[in-house]
Amino acid sequence: MRDTRESRLLLVLLIAIAFALITVDIRAGEESPVDGARKAAAAVFGPVEKGVATAVDPVANAIGAVRDSDARHNRIATLERENTALKSKLGSDDRTRSRIHELDEMLKRAGSGQYGIKGAEVIAIGAAQGFSWTVTIDAGSKDGIERDMSVLNGDGLVGRVTTVGPDTATVLLANDPDFTVGTRLEGTGELGFATGQGDRALSVQMLNGRAKVSPGDRLVTFGSRANKPFVPGVPLGEVVRVDPSGGGLTRTVHVRPFVGFSRLDIVGVVVMPPREDPRDAVLPPKPEPPKPTPTVTVTVTPSPSVSGRPADEEES
Repeated sequence: MRDTRESRLLLVLLIAIAFALITVDIRAGEESPVDGARKAAAAVFGPVEKGVATAVDPVANAIGAVRDSDARHNRIATLERENTALKSKLGSDDRTRSRIHELDEMLKRAGSGQYGIKGAEVIAIGAAQGFSWTVTIDAGSKDGIERDMSVLNGDGLVGRVTTVGPDTATVLLANDPDFTVGTRLEGTGELGFATGQGDRALSVQMLNGRAKVSPGDRLVTFGSRANKPFVPGVPLGEVVRVDPSGGGLTRTVHVRPFVGFSRLDIVGVVVMPPREDPRDAVLPPKPEPPKPTPTVTVTVTPSPSVSGRPADEEES
């Protein structure tokens, strides 16, 4: 067809008719007047289209794959970066929530015992200082920290301050073998001395060899003279094993500390001791024992027959 004015007008007219039919088809939906023609065309040209597609699609797909490979690779790389950033953000949010919870629990303990504390963060462990169990915190003499101050967190006693610098301080942890603290048994008030044993349970020598101690009993700090190095009432741990008394003057019990010394983060240094001994007030409430599950007993009574005797007797 030659490019003439008439051919151009015909082309414009055909395009206008096509748009009109498309509009009528879309608006009419399933009742479209061109639906019959569409079905007829599909019946005629469908097999031809299927054969052509079978021959052409593998080549077209390969060409498309080569053409889009760079874009797809870039998109995957972008998604991987976004996924990594999201995981990092979620991890950061989880850590933030965890630290907020730690701080909240520590403030609750300090409030229960009326301890004036200075918050600090553990910034290093003391591997370079020999075999002792120590950590370094980011608070020092500029923050009012002094030697022989008690250190606690939301779980209980962490340790005591041993050395102080202008901006940092070293804390000897309660599980260190050179660490000793006076203890008081919850309820009875029986006294003892706890010694650290590294990653094992604390060893506590009860001063009364006949003291009644059972697994599950809890201990708090007894306190020191002038509240240094220990203030009273700080939760220490829970009894997990009691050695036989053997008739001696003392009795040894083994106590699992409340504090996880391998995951310390937020701690508080007691810069102001309580006015009165809080005794057991700082301990959290004991969990209630699980309630026994009720059992249901079903008793089956044989139904009487018409004669008044059990049905099984009548059958016999």
